[in-house]
Amino acid sequence: MKKVILLLAAACCVYQHGFAMGKEKERELVSTFLWSDILALPQDKRPKIALVLGGGGARGLAHIGVLKVLEQESIPIDMVVGTSVGALVGALYCAGLSISEIEQLGERTGWNKLSDISTAALVKLLVAEELLSSARMEKYLEGYLGGKRFEDLNIPFACVATDIQTGEKIIFKEGEVLIAIRASSTVPGLFKPVEYRHRFLVDGGLVDNTPTDIAKLMGADIIIAVTLKADFSKFSLDNVLKILNQSIFIQGMVIDKELLKLADMVITPELVDISAIDLWKSKECMDAGEIAARKSAEELKNMIIGRTMKKIYGQQ
Repeated sequence: MKKVILLLAAACCVYQHGFAMGKEKERELVSTFLWSDILALPQDKRPKIALVLGGGGARGLAHIGVLKVLEQESIPIDMVVGTSVGALVGALYCAGLSISEIEQLGERTGWNKLSDISTAALVKLLVAEELLSSARMEKYLEGYLGGKRFEDLNIPFACVATDIQTGEKIIFKEGEVLIAIRASSTVPGLFKPVEYRHRFLVDGGLVDNTPTDIAKLMGADIIIAVTLKADFSKFSLDNVLKILNQSIFIQGMVIDKELLKLADMVITPELVDISAIDLWKSKECMDAGEIAARKSAEELKNMIIGRTMKKIYGQQ
């Protein structure tokens, strides 16, 4: 291990001088050498990397494209933190589902599989003020997550929900995964709050839409945040679902202004024309995530190389 560290240190000097002198070809070759050796290091010898997946309804399918690129580029992910759809995608990935499996799931998922939305249910909502249930989501995902608990996951994972009675941020890091992601993604005013330990929980986007602060608390050295911005002026507001979703995500964008300052890298897929309820645009969302992550991959690798060298030098 000491030999590897010395080789990394020597290569880093060449890397830095090559960059200073503008020798891009040499810098690229040394960067490739450094990257392969950094991947061979044990986790405690390099920075702890967190991936933070924000809320955004159907736009969150872009997270799948981001994960695909990070995996292809062998960028290590030591923890995942998510809100709402970010919690859903993050949990599936941490549970060990392959990217292709999550892609297929994203393509097949519709509102009928995640909730009891129907004409009759919407009439009840408007006339009898009976909220819809998201229990179908839990049942649907049970086939993929089973009875997994947080400690059963392959990668450490956390997600955020909101206590609708007190406004408190509730952080899930233990217990059953299914109830946590269901709580994190329950749209208030449309779906029944998830009852959990005498609390009534709804979408975490109300208080922490892109939870970089949680990743920091969990000891992350490098935080990669995926935020799901959109041009809200492009969407019609002709039903309850659209208005409620837009209200949540406008608030989420305001909160994100501070949260994103904690991120070392922000990946923002181009999702301007996709609304939070456009689940049928899964391919467009995943492609947008892939394109955005591809643009950031080289910069992210260089950041990891630099931070790893700082960590190694600090241990000598």
